[in-house]
Order: sequence, then structure tokens, then C-alpha cells
Amino acid sequence: MKISTQFDAGSVVVHDLSNPDHIRLALRPDNASEFAQWFYFRLQGAAYTRCTMHFENAAQSAYPNGWEDYQAVASYDRQNWFRVPSRYENGELIIEHTPLANSIYYAYFEPYSHEQHLNLLGEAQGSGLCQIDDLGSTVQGRDLNLLTIGSQAESDWKIWIIARQHPGETMAEWFIEGLLARLLDPQDPTARALLDCATFYVVPNMNPDGSVLGNLRTNAAGANLNREWVNPTLERSPEVYYVREKMHETGVDLFLDIHGDEGLPYVFVAGTEGVPNYNERIAMLEDVFKDAFQAASPDFQDEYGYPKDAAGQANLTLATNYVGNEFNCLAFTLEMPFKDNAALPDDDFGWNGQRSLRLGESILSAIWATCPYLRD
Repeated sequence: MKISTQFDAGSVVVHDLSNPDHIRLALRPDNASEFAQWFYFRLQGAAYTRCTMHFENAAQSAYPNGWEDYQAVASYDRQNWFRVPSRYENGELIIEHTPLANSIYYAYFEPYSHEQHLNLLGEAQGSGLCQIDDLGSTVQGRDLNLLTIGSQAESDWKIWIIARQHPGETMAEWFIEGLLARLLDPQDPTARALLDCATFYVVPNMNPDGSVLGNLRTNAAGANLNREWVNPTLERSPEVYYVREKMHETGVDLFLDIHGDEGLPYVFVAGTEGVPNYNERIAMLEDVFKDAFQAASPDFQDEYGYPKDAAGQANLTLATNYVGNEFNCLAFTLEMPFKDNAALPDDDFGWNGQRSLRLGESILSAIWATCPYLRD
């Protein structure tokens, strides 16, 4: 048997591969920080062999509660991913599976590769409705691209959507793929109506370095980008620096920051209740948006989520809090599960790339319902 990780986002530490019934593995931390949760590896030579894989440091991971009721994903072709029996006991994540072929991949969640990212950019540009701009370079010199969709008229609503500040949250870029597919469909009436009166600014991947490196949460310099919004620097967090500069150039009427949550098995949003500029107008906009989103997608719910910050107690280093406060606009962090969606479970696939994609499509209906109220 052989385990390898020398590919885009590959990540695992192998301690002992001599016994297929007790393969000893460990989660590998991000390249420049201690966050560990993401794994993605290829197992070869184990066709029709019962394999039991033990992640021995699972209890020391960034979010150990994320392993409760979690099922790992696997694929033979990296196109079709399915859940495999997994359990968390005695501080270990244990995956039990018998591969039906000599080559199989296992991952924390359905990956979204850098090649897919580049293809997504190309397809968006090919629509004829999208302009691609290079905002600058990441720590390791990768391109940080912005997609601009709309006429960019001064009167347009300015809709900003960013994804994957945390690179291991790959569902975020699947979400963007679905959103773009609908927004760039000339036959979709909601998309056409939106583009008559709004310009969209979309960053499909805020953290290309971390994505390629197989990091869970940080960029190549070890920065958690979603804690860098008050004072980003070109040395530590150029990704946030460039995006924030562009936001100040365009203005923002609605902001969405797309994420995945390791522990909570729900789709939910977190608003800006604790920022200094929060007011009744923003509270009304939040209600309009959430009601419209629930109508658009049964996958979204508003009963379970993060505790709301007390007035004036929000952490402004988070993107949603910074942008919502700075631009006095509606701003949400949207979270999707790594597990299944307990509100609408699927035993075979759990939450996956396709469901993230469909959610991205549906959110355009919520945006359309909210747009008329975005400005005073």
C-alpha cells in the first residue's frame, strides 16, 4: 500500500502503513500555523482490502467537536465523491472503508482545486458579461482575481461577495460556482433583472496560496485572513489589503462572506448586530434577506447559528463586521456545514459540492428581494 499527497491541496501525515486494519495517520497543520483539520490523500494498492485509518491527533485538531457525527468523503475519480463510514472515539477519527479499486482518494470535504478555480474564471469571462481584474499577488505570488459583473453605473447597487478566506472551506467556492452560473445565464430572469440595476464584485477565492498548500484556515504567511480586516499589510495579508482597497474605491451596499463551519450541521448566516453602526435599518434588511432566502432554499434556516454579539462588542477584524460597520451596509457571513445539513439530511452524500452550488444559485433570489431596500 501507498499513501501520497503530492498534489493540489494534498495533506496528511503517515505514521504507519504496515497494517491495513490499523493505518496510523495524523492531521498535518497549516504550513505556517497550528491549525489542523483538513486532510486529502490518495491511497493505492488496497483494492478489496478492509482499511481502518486512525487519525491519532484528531483530539488536538482546530475543531475537535467537528468530528462528532462526521463522515469523511472518498472518490475514485475526483469527480464523484461519497461519504464513507467514520467515527470519533478515544480522541481519534477513524475511517473504515474497503476500496473497490487500487486507487482512491479520501478528503475532509469535496475539494475544489486551483485548476477548477482557473477554469471557473475562464468560463465566467467567456460569458461576455464578466470582466476579470487582477487586484494583486498573494504571499507566494499567485493571482488574486476579482470578477466584475454588471454595468458599473454609479447608480447601481454594489454587491460584494467573497469566498474561501479559509482555504479548507471548499464548499465556499462550490457556492460561488453556482452563483456565477445563474448570474451569467442570459435566460435567467432574476439574473437579468439584477444586472439591470446592480453590479456584482466577486472574489471566488480569497486564499489561493492556502488552497494549494492544503491549509485549513490560513494563508502562506500563517495569517487567518478573517482576522486581518482592520489593519491588513502587504507582507502578512495582501489578499485582504487589495480587496479592502477596491471596496473603498467602489463602495458596498451588500456584502456576503462565504464560509463553512466544522461543527454546526446547518446552513445559517451571522450578521453585524454588535458593530457600532448597527441600526434599525440594518436589522430590517437582515430580516428581509433571511425571509427571502428561506423562501428560496429549504437548505437555509435561521433557528441555529452563532450567538449574536452584544451591542458594541463585535470583533471588527472579521470581514463581515468590518465591512458592515465601515460602509453602514447589510453584511452577512454565510456558513455551510462540513457534515450533513440536519435540516434536510442526505445519508449518501451529506452536504457536498453540488448542494453548495445549488445554494449559490438560490441566494440570487434573496439578493433580488432585498435590493430595493438597500439604500435609505
